[in-house]
Amino acid sequence: MAVDLNPETAAATAEMIGGEWRQCDVSDSESVAALAASLDQVDVLVNNAGIWIFAGMDAMTPDDVRRVLEVNVMGVFYCTQALAPLMKPGSAIVNLSSSAAHSNSPGVGIYPPSKAAVESFTKQTALELARRGIRANAVGPGMIQTEGTQVNYEGELGQRRARAVPLGRNGQPEDIADVVGFLASDDARYVTGQIIYVDGGLSAGRAAL
Repeated sequence: MAVDLNPETAAATAEMIGGEWRQCDVSDSESVAALAASLDQVDVLVNNAGIWIFAGMDAMTPDDVRRVLEVNVMGVFYCTQALAPLMKPGSAIVNLSSSAAHSNSPGVGIYPPSKAAVESFTKQTALELARRGIRANAVGPGMIQTEGTQVNYEGELGQRRARAVPLGRNGQPEDIADVVGFLASDDARYVTGQIIYVDGGLSAGRAAL
């Protein structure tokens, strides 16, 4: 099932995967509760809603900070709290973090702290749901080319970014989706409470010159 704040996007994704769709604002607990009430069972929950604001901490307004935390942190909390009761043993939760959670850089404000919170929440969730046989892990993407980040990968800027990655290229959405699919599958049945960075080796250190 595809869930999105934008109903048109949700419908398009559902058509692509051959499933159903729902509109939901993950930063609104009542919206998430309504989503949960419309479902009978959840086998896999992927918490991948996230936003960022390119600004230094000194330039962010209280509303900026609140909005990022409401989506990136509270959204994960609301969805997990509302949907985990619909999960049976063997189900899985996959949260989307970011390599920014441990490699802070200027100009992205509260985004890195928000993702660090997601990683801590993932471990807490894994511990609390383990006795019910529900797993919880997180995936931390590195420099991934998407519609939302494409401007950062054009021309020389994109080439410089690729050179900084040990594997020598910027990531693609498929690189993340494959790892999410693994963690959601029975192949990862003994994996829980883990953060897997999918960043081409970026978090391991500097690429060879």
